[in-house]
Amino acid sequence: MKVIILGAGQVGASVAEGLVSEENDITIVDYDAARLAQLQDRLDLRTVVGNAATPSTLREAGAEDADMVIAVTQSDQSNLVACKLAHSVFNVPTRIARLRSRDFLEDESLLSPENFAVDFALCPEQVITEYIRRLIEFPEALQVLNFAKGRVSLVAVRAYEGGLLVGKQIKQMREFLPPDMDARIAAIFRRDQAVFPEGETVVEAGDEVFLLAAAEHIRPVLRQLRRMMKPVERIMIAGGGNIGLRLAKSLEKRYEIKLIEGRKERAELIANELDNTLVLLGDATDEELLERENIAEMDLFLAVTNDDEDNIMSGSLAKRLGSKRVVALINRRAYAEMIEGGPIDIGISPSQVSIGALLAHVRHGDVAEVHSLRRVTVAALVRHFDRAVIVGQTDDWTSITRHGEVVIAHHDTVIEAEDHVIVFCTRKKLVKKVEKLFQVSFHFF
Repeated sequence: MKVIILGAGQVGASVAEGLVSEENDITIVDYDAARLAQLQDRLDLRTVVGNAATPSTLREAGAEDADMVIAVTQSDQSNLVACKLAHSVFNVPTRIARLRSRDFLEDESLLSPENFAVDFALCPEQVITEYIRRLIEFPEALQVLNFAKGRVSLVAVRAYEGGLLVGKQIKQMREFLPPDMDARIAAIFRRDQAVFPEGETVVEAGDEVFLLAAAEHIRPVLRQLRRMMKPVERIMIAGGGNIGLRLAKSLEKRYEIKLIEGRKERAELIANELDNTLVLLGDATDEELLERENIAEMDLFLAVTNDDEDNIMSGSLAKRLGSKRVVALINRRAYAEMIEGGPIDIGISPSQVSIGALLAHVRHGDVAEVHSLRRVTVAALVRHFDRAVIVGQTDDWTSITRHGEVVIAHHDTVIEAEDHVIVFCTRKKLVKKVEKLFQVSFHFF
């Protein structure tokens, strides 16, 4: 497939990395020649320096015979114009745009073929907001993902000393669950190394464990691995940008919210848009401000400014001053993985969180959902059949969703025609093996 990616920022680079390894013909366009050179040094792709929203640049990038244009520049306007040109001038079959403005997202007619001709609109800020909301619902979790329209949940947790399953073999987990409940451990990471979860594998304190179960069963299953934390009630948000505002709007009806914003005009604007959120003008790295606003009473501190260093500093300070849990947005993926386990409980890479929704649409043939997991593990819900089968790493079946019912799959489970399959894989080289099992063309990120 010939794909043109417009924008070489965090999202564009992540998309390129995900698609170029699958033998696609990738061309990436950006103003920044140095950034493009860095990408070309490590990825097998073509680059074009120029304005992504002009016909000449699109023509140079090969739009005349492209299969897909993915417009993920920082500008909504450039992305929309590029999609319109790709449709009306070059007749590119599929156009995807990254959009931040709610105006375009709320009026679907604006994205129709008669207007901007966008087949799929990605709003990273909304994807990240939903991701963080799931973490709030499961305060003990390191990551929460949903499959099969919310019927199946995958939760990553840290196993704690004294947990019922810690020190025991994985196959003993069913002994601690009610007869009508089942779950599967899909992956384990121990001291940053993947451990293949077989029945005889012993869970150790400190393990990062990925639990898979029907959504309604996930909480009882979690109790087997770690202490359940007190539900979140009070939240402090550092940063009133697009993500901070979206979070406050989505949370203020259920939680007590305080939001810190450093720009006076922006603070006034968001204060007028929010109903039950206390908006504070100040610096989230100001120790006196945090203490004055009772940071020690906060169940959760969310650092979501556009500056990685500010998020790391404010999050570390909030934890030192008593906040029970700290989540920080870190644009550099290496930073996000490096800081976890210290003062910051969870570091979130925005590009990694949002990339799944985009790649799932790119692979619209057989793949319904794609998620990038922590520790570079990958997962995909594959539209192979009608029911849903959840598959563990490589050839290890994990569970099935049939006619809306989630069934945890074991060694004797038989996959039937019309099933849906969820597959987990920690190594890309195993993808070919899995493909042969199903005899369909599907891919992982």
